[in-house]
Amino acid sequence: MNAFVCREARALETRVALDPPAVARWVKLGIRVGVEAGAGLASGHPDASYIAAGAEIAPDAGRALAEADWVLRVRPPEVADITRQKNGSVAAGFMDPFGGRARIAAMAAAGVTGICMELIPRTTLAQKMDALSSQANLAGYAAVLMAAGRLDSILPMMMTPAGTISPARVFVVGVGVAGLQAIATARRLGARVEAFDTRPVVEEQVRSLGAKFVKIDIGETGQTDQGYARELTPAQVALQQAGMAKVCASSDIVITTAKVFGREAPRLVTAAMLGGMRSGAVVVDLAAGSGGNVEGTRVDEEVVLENGVRILGWDAPECRVPRHASQVYAANLTALMEHFHTPGGCPDLDRDDEILTSCLLVHRGRIHPRFTTT
Repeated sequence: MNAFVCREARALETRVALDPPAVARWVKLGIRVGVEAGAGLASGHPDASYIAAGAEIAPDAGRALAEADWVLRVRPPEVADITRQKNGSVAAGFMDPFGGRARIAAMAAAGVTGICMELIPRTTLAQKMDALSSQANLAGYAAVLMAAGRLDSILPMMMTPAGTISPARVFVVGVGVAGLQAIATARRLGARVEAFDTRPVVEEQVRSLGAKFVKIDIGETGQTDQGYARELTPAQVALQQAGMAKVCASSDIVITTAKVFGREAPRLVTAAMLGGMRSGAVVVDLAAGSGGNVEGTRVDEEVVLENGVRILGWDAPECRVPRHASQVYAANLTALMEHFHTPGGCPDLDRDDEILTSCLLVHRGRIHPRFTTT
């Protein structure tokens, strides 16, 4: 069995699919690992560290891609790369399944098995493979540091000879994995934190982190079987915006984390709400890559409004901590591979398995039922 770790081509992408410790685990199982030259440089892993872990630096990336049984990436592959993979090989990574119909069709036509890391189920067995949660944890942490770095004031309360400096006020919208980490990080830095989520069940988690839960009556809400917040109706979104406006106006930092898998992110912070915030306040939109929660967000850019409010819309804030982002992603991929590994070396991708039925985007020319219709 051969595995090939690709160098990420997307601008601003600093992660790598396998770090050297993960490579060592693959090699220990008898899998030959090739790494594209420079694949780990942005995450602090020079080629020499991969060689020390037992990998080979591929002299010809195109040939290594064509010969590999496993092709490992962070970002979705290009159609041209899929067509170069051999029949029966596996392509694993974040696949953007709702935005990649041509990619899915190319996999089916080429006989390539596509493992979609976004589709890993949120179950106890699959927890160590849950790459979305791993990356969201780091995104929540990075969001707070990004905001703190652009804010015109400090986060903690401070006693000085000139008087007392009040702590910054941070408002976190969406209390999923990223939101909880953002709350925890802001609290560690000494900020006063408030949070809102459409699921009342998370209030206890917010309070346990030392933050205040903001209650806004928007009617009947809940969560999916996977623990995600249910999509709101337009009327509920309007009620939420009205309730959030006052909190945003008194906040120094607002961090939004609301995403709906496969759909455009809900617009939660309007231009009017931004207009009511103080000059120098910072808004971090963690849903920028899927349309944005904040009006005026531009992907991978900082926008400064006329009133001095800054909007940070980075697509993947976890790329700002690439060593650890790569470490946890590599661990997720490795756990997934080990779950399918057989003594003979070939992955068993045909057994009846909840994880497989969830994350196999394409297998033996068959497309996951969820994506067979346009």
